[in-house]
Amino acid sequence: MLWEKTWRPDLVLLLAGGVVLSFFLGNLGAELLGHFGVAGFRSPESAGRVLVATLSFHGAVIMAAIVFLKEHNIRWRDALGLRDDSWKLQLLLAVTMLAAVLPVVAGLHYLSVTLLQKMHWTVEDQSAVQMFSGLKAGWLRAYFCFFTVVLAPVGEELAFRGFLFSAAKKGGMRGVGYFGVSLIFAFIHFSPPIFLSLFVLAVVLTWLYEKTGGLFAPIVAHSLFNALNLGLLLLDQHSSHARP
Repeated sequence: MLWEKTWRPDLVLLLAGGVVLSFFLGNLGAELLGHFGVAGFRSPESAGRVLVATLSFHGAVIMAAIVFLKEHNIRWRDALGLRDDSWKLQLLLAVTMLAAVLPVVAGLHYLSVTLLQKMHWTVEDQSAVQMFSGLKAGWLRAYFCFFTVVLAPVGEELAFRGFLFSAAKKGGMRGVGYFGVSLIFAFIHFSPPIFLSLFVLAVVLTWLYEKTGGLFAPIVAHSLFNALNLGLLLLDQHSSHARP
């Protein structure tokens, strides 16, 4: 369990700063290139914008995790919490917990949309959904699907459960780790209609991480959740195109 290991504070701060810098400079650079009309950055659906948007944070987190684990002599197997055949039980637990929380998540989403509409708040799709809907190139759509189901769950679980929650727990602030980190997780997706849903999901993912002592179960649950939403989006797009 990562929170039971001794961390080098200097390295942690350096890696955290690197992730923040990557996210800031990546998006700033993409905006500037788009402003000057550089090919590949002219619209949010351009290849360059998509790659920067998906990799400036998630890719940086994964690279930081590789360095962190290597410098602390932690095997990926241990970080994931995979001991002997425990992956089978963890997989079952991840699927079971996701199935249990899905009705709650769906209900909160419906409630949030209803309340926002009553407040005359314009309800828009999440920025990632808008980006995917605007993609035309087949390879970009395939890449975005891979990012959604694989890279995003791995990067976000490393960041929020592996590092932030573990750091809070190491510091004796387990409650902050559960609820504070879950609030940040929900907030960074920048979508009011799904804020409450993602907060509840994040609490469940944190519970899975703490319960199993590794990142495997929350990554699986997160990946399945994203895959389900992606499937519904693809189905909706297909139905829209099929209508006369």
